[in-house]
Amino acid sequence: MNRNSIAAFVSIAMLAAFGLVPVRAAEPTAAQRMSEAGPERQSLEKQTGTWDVVASIWPAPGAQPIVSRGIVAERKMIGSILQETMHPGPGSQTPAFTRLDYLDFDRVEGRWKYVSMDTRFPVSIMPAASFGPAEHGRIDVHFTPQGFVGFGPEVEGRFMVSDMAISSPDADHALKEQHVLMADGTGKSWLFVRYEYTRRH
Repeated sequence: MNRNSIAAFVSIAMLAAFGLVPVRAAEPTAAQRMSEAGPERQSLEKQTGTWDVVASIWPAPGAQPIVSRGIVAERKMIGSILQETMHPGPGSQTPAFTRLDYLDFDRVEGRWKYVSMDTRFPVSIMPAASFGPAEHGRIDVHFTPQGFVGFGPEVEGRFMVSDMAISSPDADHALKEQHVLMADGTGKSWLFVRYEYTRRH
C-alpha cells in the first residue's frame, strides 16, 4: 500500500469514526420481504371482530336445508393469519359445537391457504388451498379429498371432494359456500354448506 492509499484509508476511517460516512443499510432478506403485510393481509385485518352467522346444510342434492341460527363467529389476527372461532351464542337453540378455521395468503406460493376443524362431524382436520390469488374479491379453495361419515346409522366412509368459495359482498357481510362431490356414481356436485355472516356492531 503506497503513501497516498494509506492517507486515504486513514481519512475514511476517521470520518467513519465520527459518523460522517454514510453506512449502506443491509438489503432485506427474502423472508423479511415475504413477511411484510401485503394487500391480502390488510383485507383479512378488516374482517376481525364478532359476526352473527346463519348456517345451512344440504344433506343431499335437492334436499331441504337444515338451518341453524344464533351462531357467533369471533375473528382475530394471529400474525398474518385470520383465525375464526364459531360456536352457538347465548340462548341459541343450536346444539353446542366449536368450529375453527384459519385463512392466510402464502406470499411465497402466491395462493391462499385454509384449514378448518369442526366438532359436529368426525371429519378431522380439513386443509385446503387455492390455485392463485383472489379473483373479483372471491377466494376459491379446494380441500384435500377425504372420507365422509354420512348421515345414516352406518359409517359410509364415502370418498368426497369439495371446494369452498369465500366472498364479502360488503364490509358488513361475508359468505362461505362449500360444494361437494361424493363418490356415489352420480357425478353430481351440490351446495353442501353455506355460512352467512353479518358483522355485529
